[in-house]
Amino acid sequence: MHQILDSRKEEQIAPLLRLGFRPFFQLGALFSALAMLGWLAQLNGWILLPGVGNPIWWHAHEMLFGFGAAIVAGFLLTAVQNWTAHPGVRGWPLALVVGLWAIPRCLLPWLGEGNPALMMMDLMWLPLCAWFLAKPIIMTRQWRNLFFVPLLVVLTLLNGASWLWHEEWITIEHLLITTVLLFTTLIAVMGGRVIPFFTARGTGQEKTAPLLWLERTALASLWLILLAWLLLPTQWATSTYMAPLYIVAAGFHLWRQQRWHLPSTLSHPLLWSLHLAYLFIPLGLLALGAQAAGLTITLSTASHLLSAGCMGTMILGMMTRVSLGHSGRALQVGRRMRSAFVLVIAAAVIRVVLPLLWPAYTLHGWNLSGLAWVGAYGLFVWVYAPILSSPRADGRPG
Repeated sequence: MHQILDSRKEEQIAPLLRLGFRPFFQLGALFSALAMLGWLAQLNGWILLPGVGNPIWWHAHEMLFGFGAAIVAGFLLTAVQNWTAHPGVRGWPLALVVGLWAIPRCLLPWLGEGNPALMMMDLMWLPLCAWFLAKPIIMTRQWRNLFFVPLLVVLTLLNGASWLWHEEWITIEHLLITTVLLFTTLIAVMGGRVIPFFTARGTGQEKTAPLLWLERTALASLWLILLAWLLLPTQWATSTYMAPLYIVAAGFHLWRQQRWHLPSTLSHPLLWSLHLAYLFIPLGLLALGAQAAGLTITLSTASHLLSAGCMGTMILGMMTRVSLGHSGRALQVGRRMRSAFVLVIAAAVIRVVLPLLWPAYTLHGWNLSGLAWVGAYGLFVWVYAPILSSPRADGRPG
């Protein structure tokens, strides 16, 4: 390891800006709760945000490109320090990136989705993250992890397209589901790396040896689905001919996940939350397959298994674990975070099941789901804001 950090210089940096996970996790979680409250208030006619011409676009865009992308950025800008043994971005460069992320989040509801200045700022911060990520990876020739750089570029392109076509709902729905699948693919790649490893360490078992053909086939099937959504129109990506691909991909990911020994994690919230988050991948793929086969399930309902379920639960679980590990604290959670994990899973289940089985109560389902989400991420902010805003417990830099 050749990571050398000057403790005196580190102490001159505000704790919140000492590593990428700190501001992005804290502000991202807070923003997701506030944005969800704003969405529920608009949905029920309690408020009217003057700049939001398309409330559905604003809700989906901000939860994906505002909240989701922020957490991914915080995770990658933190992980790259471990991968390369080079100091991660910190101080004023990190503040610049966070500022470019935060300004569009705060002003979009007032200035609107047609504001070119907000669009330009929102399209700058992810490429900056990609640069800060790529530089140490290239310097140390960690080519395996360079994969995340073009992923951030593609995410930026999808974000730009969503700004440009925000008034065309058919196009926007396609772009947003493609983005959900991009996040899902990222989670599948990272989940295969960390979930078996974390499970082995947390339960004292040997790490499950991967079946290379299963790993490659499961990920290839998901990449193929993502590619189809990137290149094909909606009517092709949701055609009957695609249904077998969704169902086969779901089977491979379910097989992959069950090999990681979920039952052994039931006394470890930091582990079962990650396992259950991954379980939403095959469930979401099955739902997409059912929609393609002509069953009565909407694309929105199917995709929420991947967005609210997989993304929401995995993000909360990983934020909790990374925040503890990188702040020098034991990997243990209390009742509040256990409740948060239950709430975020409940948010996904309610969002899908209630409208599907009892369509007359769809609005009630959306409200209950949204409130459960606010509760889950509100609990995270309550518990971890003091931790993320203060120096490491063990006195080390970071």
